[in-house]
Amino acid sequence: MSFTEAVRSALTRYVGFSGRARRAEYWWFVLFSTAVAIVGSILDLLLGTGLDGGNLGIFYVVALLALALPSLAVAVRRLHDTERSGWWVLISPIPLIGPLVMLIFTVQDGTPGPNRFGPSPKY
Repeated sequence: MSFTEAVRSALTRYVGFSGRARRAEYWWFVLFSTAVAIVGSILDLLLGTGLDGGNLGIFYVVALLALALPSLAVAVRRLHDTERSGWWVLISPIPLIGPLVMLIFTVQDGTPGPNRFGPSPKY
């Protein structure tokens, strides 16, 4: 799966929490989201649009808000591909352990063939 296919898939299924997402779709979307956030930060820095003189700026906040739901949706679909409930995404805010657990879950290969969340997107 290429970068453009992965991003297009994640954005066309903007708030689609059902189904499954391949590792490539998830990680390409993470890269895209990170790049958009960095560009937003740079724009804020160059244009002086930081809020209250801090590092948090208007473009950065808009980028985060625009990508919040698709990021959550692709994470839930990625968990579905590994035969886990999307509710596991709620472990993310727990310091140290949450992001580590999510990293382990998202790098694992999906279950081959269909599972309770739908057919395999890989085959």
